[in-house]
Amino acid sequence: MRLLLDLLILALAATFEVGGDAMIRSGLRGRGLLFVALGVAVVGVYGLIVNLVPVDFSKLIGVYVAVFAIVGVLFGKLVFHEAVPPSTWLGVAVIVAGAAIVQMGIQR
Repeated sequence: MRLLLDLLILALAATFEVGGDAMIRSGLRGRGLLFVALGVAVVGVYGLIVNLVPVDFSKLIGVYVAVFAIVGVLFGKLVFHEAVPPSTWLGVAVIVAGAAIVQMGIQR
């Protein structure tokens, strides 16, 4: 149950980080400085959320990178209507495999 809650927190954090970055991108590409400022604030909230997960920082970031990659590609597809080639999905799979190695690595 804790693992599911941690993954949900990481997904929420990734949504804030990717969403904030998307707002900054939109602001720089014509929507104005208000969008940039809002995006900066939203990215700041990501930093608060991601640190709610009670995991060692190195493991947290290792797993978070995988969640971020998934959310980032989905944002590109759903929000910016970008075509996502199979090579991108393959790359995301490699990132997820790497995160699994980080999370389940051998303890000293």
